[in-house]
Amino acid sequence: MTAHASPTPAATADDTLALDRQAEELGPGGDLAPEVDQEAYRRRMQRRREVQQQRVGERNLEKGLVLVFTGEGKGKTTAALGLVLRTLGHGGKVAVVQFIKGGWQPGEARALERFGDDLHWHALGEGFTWETQDRERDRQLVQSAWERSCAYLADGERQLVVLDEINVALKLGYLEPERVLEGLALRPPLTHVALTGRGAPPALLERADLVTEMKVVRHPFREQGVKAQAGIEY
Repeated sequence: MTAHASPTPAATADDTLALDRQAEELGPGGDLAPEVDQEAYRRRMQRRREVQQQRVGERNLEKGLVLVFTGEGKGKTTAALGLVLRTLGHGGKVAVVQFIKGGWQPGEARALERFGDDLHWHALGEGFTWETQDRERDRQLVQSAWERSCAYLADGERQLVVLDEINVALKLGYLEPERVLEGLALRPPLTHVALTGRGAPPALLERADLVTEMKVVRHPFREQGVKAQAGIEY
């Protein structure tokens, strides 16, 4: 087991940035390192390990995180569900509330049923707007999903709450960003929340601890006319 340096409470923000710069300058190794002979390479990697251990040792804060997965690219819900599996794997409990979605049961929901009460999954939408064609009905469903979400956010029993496609509900005007920020404030100190969907509003991005934006480079539906397939899209 690798030993880690003791935490250094007195470290300043400048110290932390300096360590980050050292780690970047030393690099990840491999063929990216300039050294030709093994001994010089070993010395570089030894120093890289020392810097990394110090970086890890100084970052000892734990808190409930707000994680936003947004952007036009594929993989936002998939990223959040990876967190679901990790949390369940560590013996934690999770709640997933899906906004907009609900016209079909995704493969993830079927696979995760085996976790029983450790996972609560609610698909509270009825599909895309062009399928439902009823704006007020969609709005009511979003409000219902948000009320369910607030109950989970305030419940310390769940270590992770996933609000899937809530960003879309915000983008469509069915939910106000201020209400979401108020709901996030209900969380106990160590409860994480992941919010997915395109078009996350600036206020949410500003509040988030982590923001990942998925970018489309190539998509088989667009370039090749490949339909949504089981195991890939749902």
